Amino acid sequence: MDSPTSLTPTAAAPAATEPLVIMGAGLVGTLLALYLTRRGHPVHLYERLPDPRKAGLREARSINLALSDRGWRGLAGVGVTDDIRKVGIPMYRRVMHDQRGQLTYQPYGQEGQAIFSVSRDSLNRTLLDLVEAKPDMEITFGQKLTQLDLPARRLHLRDVASGREYDVPYQRLFGVDGAWSAVRGAMQRLDRADYSQQYLEYGYKELTIAAGPNGTWQLEKNALHIWPRGNYLMIALPNLDGSFNATLFFPYEGSLSFDSLRTPEEVEKFFGDVFPDVVPLMPELDTEFFNHPTGSLVTIRCWPWSYQDSVLLLGDAAHAIVPFYGQGMNAGFEDCTVLDRLLDDLGEGDWGRVMDEFERLRKPNTDAMAELALYNFVEMRDRVADPRFLLQKRIEAKIAAQYPAKWLPLYSRVTFSPDTPYAEAWAAGQKQDAIMARLMPHIQVEEDFEKPEVQEMVKSILTE
Repeated sequence: MDSPTSLTPTAAAPAATEPLVIMGAGLVGTLLALYLTRRGHPVHLYERLPDPRKAGLREARSINLALSDRGWRGLAGVGVTDDIRKVGIPMYRRVMHDQRGQLTYQPYGQEGQAIFSVSRDSLNRTLLDLVEAKPDMEITFGQKLTQLDLPARRLHLRDVASGREYDVPYQRLFGVDGAWSAVRGAMQRLDRADYSQQYLEYGYKELTIAAGPNGTWQLEKNALHIWPRGNYLMIALPNLDGSFNATLFFPYEGSLSFDSLRTPEEVEKFFGDVFPDVVPLMPELDTEFFNHPTGSLVTIRCWPWSYQDSVLLLGDAAHAIVPFYGQGMNAGFEDCTVLDRLLDDLGEGDWGRVMDEFERLRKPNTDAMAELALYNFVEMRDRVADPRFLLQKRIEAKIAAQYPAKWLPLYSRVTFSPDTPYAEAWAAGQKQDAIMARLMPHIQVEEDFEKPEVQEMVKSILTE
């Protein structure tokens, strides 16, 4: 985790009475609210959408999320890990399915290390219940931000149901309202504000692998399943009810694309040819393919993340990324822990300094995480089906076991090493890729690693 000085916690700040306003009651917004109320602040939380606990599942079902060590650290900071474990399933490895239905396996880390499959909706509901139970907490759903007067520190909101419009003054505002943040939209109109959005030529479609008899899992439960097919892929994460939430990542246009599959017959033939082992487990394939929306995949970068000492962006509002490293939520949760640490270290007497330091620390790391997510898309789509890549991963595991002080795999740095900043992990990963590019021409089978000349080469490279 990023820290301005050290990783040693300081004493908690004294209780404060200043009301803080959060725009956005998603995962990061609700966790941030728990951190701020823990510091003694009354918090007013506004959300554009209806209360998901009352409205039921939203029309656009979300990708299941992978909760890893950075996210668990964020939850632990406000003492809610036990509540969240109830809605998660540990996944210890990837299971790759080839076109003939044959399986290969790749562990995520060392023995016992896992990432957790969690439903976004279940997690959001749980966090909302925890937030609502806190004193001095006010949550108002169905409130759309239509105008933000930054100099005057005033929100102009519209109640979606009634159409009533009204103003809300604030001293501190946290924009945690997602990739299409209205708070960020207002900040983008400031002088010298940078903003970019980069779409992949791929979209995604949410599908379901049905539960078996009595709620059993028809695929290995404690694993993330991948069907890599070169130009596209499908993944599946387990749900508590025995089903799997499957996601097809597929080009928008082309000879094989969302645009080319226009009839149930075309969908059934494509899936039968390309994903034959799983089609019998997807009884609602036709209905879901045509009824579920096609989501887009975007990377968003912006600067600055703050305005004076009054507004700060966190989560996807500041750094939305594509989902292929499973770190979007984890990075947002880490935002909360970094901000909390800064408030401990720097105090709440100078919010301007806290906000400046926050964006200075987080921006390089979230930019690195954006690159890592794009990098992992190619790996999951193309390389996990390549025998040479799988051999390389086994060799990397041998190097890590032989030289634990000198080699930690990139995935472990990102996923299981929350004290390692993303930028540091990405730099180390690029260095390791260069080393493996030198080493792998000398290794054709796993046993080649034990050859004296290969052992000497490894030792020489690692001591350069």
